[in-house]
Amino acid sequence: MSIQFKRALLLGTSAVVGLSCLPQSALAQTQLPAVEVTAPSPIVRRKPVPSRTAHTHVTRPAPNRNAAPVPVEAEPAVQAQQGELPIVTDQFATVTVVPNDEIRRSGASTLGDLLANKPGITGSGYAPGASSRPIIRGLDVNRVGIVENGIGSNGASDLGEDHFVPVDPFAANQVEVIRGPATLRYGSQSIGGVVSSSNNRIPDALPNCAVATPFQSYGLPAKAPAAGLAAPGCMNAEVRTSFSSVDRGVDGGILLDAGGGNVAVHADVYGRKAGDYNVPSYPYAAPGLAFNGRQPNSANQSAGASVGGSYFFTGGYIGAAITQNNTTYRIPGVEGAQVGTRIAGQQTKFTAKGEYRPDAAAVEAIRFWVGATNYKHNEIGLADASDLLSDGVRQTFTNKEQEGRLEVQMMPFNARFATITSAFGLQVNHQELTAPSPDDIGSPLNGLWDPNKNTRVAGYSFNEFKFTETTKAQIAGRIEHVELSGTTPSSIPNEFDLNADPGAIGPAVGRNLTFTPKSGSIGLIQDLPWYGLSASITAQYTERAPKPAELFSRGGHDATETFDIGNPNLGIETAKSVELGLRRAAGPFRFELTGYYTQYNGFIYRRLTGNTCGDGVCQAGLGLELNQAIYSQRDATFRGGEFQSQLDVAQIYGGTWGIETQADIVRATFSDGTNVPRIPPVRAGGGLFWRDTNWFARVNLLHAFAQNDIAEIAETPTSGYNLLKAEVSYKTLLDPRIYGAKEMTVGVVGNNLLNENIRNAVSYNKDNVLQPGLNVRAFASVKF
Repeated sequence: MSIQFKRALLLGTSAVVGLSCLPQSALAQTQLPAVEVTAPSPIVRRKPVPSRTAHTHVTRPAPNRNAAPVPVEAEPAVQAQQGELPIVTDQFATVTVVPNDEIRRSGASTLGDLLANKPGITGSGYAPGASSRPIIRGLDVNRVGIVENGIGSNGASDLGEDHFVPVDPFAANQVEVIRGPATLRYGSQSIGGVVSSSNNRIPDALPNCAVATPFQSYGLPAKAPAAGLAAPGCMNAEVRTSFSSVDRGVDGGILLDAGGGNVAVHADVYGRKAGDYNVPSYPYAAPGLAFNGRQPNSANQSAGASVGGSYFFTGGYIGAAITQNNTTYRIPGVEGAQVGTRIAGQQTKFTAKGEYRPDAAAVEAIRFWVGATNYKHNEIGLADASDLLSDGVRQTFTNKEQEGRLEVQMMPFNARFATITSAFGLQVNHQELTAPSPDDIGSPLNGLWDPNKNTRVAGYSFNEFKFTETTKAQIAGRIEHVELSGTTPSSIPNEFDLNADPGAIGPAVGRNLTFTPKSGSIGLIQDLPWYGLSASITAQYTERAPKPAELFSRGGHDATETFDIGNPNLGIETAKSVELGLRRAAGPFRFELTGYYTQYNGFIYRRLTGNTCGDGVCQAGLGLELNQAIYSQRDATFRGGEFQSQLDVAQIYGGTWGIETQADIVRATFSDGTNVPRIPPVRAGGGLFWRDTNWFARVNLLHAFAQNDIAEIAETPTSGYNLLKAEVSYKTLLDPRIYGAKEMTVGVVGNNLLNENIRNAVSYNKDNVLQPGLNVRAFASVKF
């Protein structure tokens, strides 16, 4: 066991033991709101609406089939204070929740940037501020699913680390990171976890403008809706904007929610623009290149809009939305700066969802999700760095994808030994991918891959057993049928034979491949009688079919500077996992401690061989512009742990000040003891916070240790760093008679305040790309 692993375990253990040092009165004095999550399980537990207090979170109750036809969600009169650590204790594996307030304070423009410093999560950081995909416990593109309102992101971010994720945090109300058995709901391609972003683009309740307005604060009568209906012509609006110093960036947008009768509508529009960001020092591994204090070729801009609506009826609703995302961003790095590599992408996405709770004895709810996307991006740059006229499209990616999911949740029934609740689901997905390259027309390697298709049909079942109020279990299973068609290399170099011909890539051969992966899990939650603790244990067996890029690739990918070679001999990847968790959500000390162990049989990964390629030719050693990468399969073991906590120490100046801590570690090795490439470093940190009803202030230092556990070929060590952050924000209700608005939030956030050189150990271009230097961001949002 490494010294770092011991340190992380010691930190978590000492914090848990520290519970015994707190008096019982202190442990009971703070009752925080339960965290409502929607993505982990198809079994939705309905809870009664609690009374409104300073720490109330209103959970939507089950619709009353005999009541008014429109279900309405009322916002709490007083919101929970900012900065409270959300801990989920009623799920069978760790769920990381990023609530709305934190998303707004973060200002992240990508999901990877938003989650990068959460325990057990980092971001790919290939193009900071523009392209960063979440990496969970060292697992990335082909094992981490990204969904928005229950439908996959359906872009091309899983086909290349330089590709953007077409799910922008701008409109998100909450982001959840799901691990463990709940990932079976979304598919074996999410074996490492699911990042779920939820927003109001398809309203699931009518807006309620009359409740939770500041009128009551000024002694005015509240206009509560009659008979459970929203006030006619009710509308809410919010305007958001921010400015950042490191890249001279600016962003802004507006969100509208309106409703009346049985209809609710939503619309939002946003835009952002940033220049090349400042870095603390010279970013490149090789000396002598042009440098002006900024990371060359790192500017970006993006815009998006969405409109949607829902119709409510007795027992349910149905809604749809259409969303457009557009972005243009540059790819930093040596070659990117020399030839001006940039990506211009767009996605048009249609989504629909609904829920119906019939008046039936056996069925509690029926839910569906449908999505269809049309995605395209061009990778643009100079073919010849010395010829400005050679600028043009070097590679194009397209993805046309359709997805549907149907779930039926049964009524709980008493089986004497337990109350059993079951849910069943059916999921269908069809995808068509292309990656043509105008540079290689007529070449046997025309683009990264020829057009290919894949279809997935799956069924799954979740069953929860409530033995007592304190003991619950879950059994879940999934079976998929996967059909893939495309062209693969007829042969590939033997990457384990140092004397093999690196250019021995056979011609393209058409293939039709089928796989039937099967997965299952079992879990237990036990509420412990001490200090409000909750313990969980889960065991999971998961099979994953290869994805198109792993099978069909056979060409250059300029943005990642790799020549990718798919492997037609790949089989199903199998993972056997165990996870243990201990959590506490109530009282002044809130924490979660998680440990996990996963054994992979046939772990699929992109292996850099140390050879290079160019113009369709590969050779041994260095010399050509692209690094040869062959998709390979070996047995591997992943193990690690995560810890985070928040301790309310005392009251001061009318608010609460306290201490927060965090730590995470993942260790990944192949069966021969060598290291799995691109694994995040050990991290540990903590800080101080102060909050009251309106104010939140925080200072936090996160230390990342040096990462020296690297692959044997084509991976370099990464130095450690200290990331110092500080923030202060103010949130208040306003009198609309005076200000025209009813709520305002303003704040300032400082990031990398030590202006340290930070290199992302998991990024392919880390040796030539520094993360942004010292940054001060000011933000504001106003609700009307």
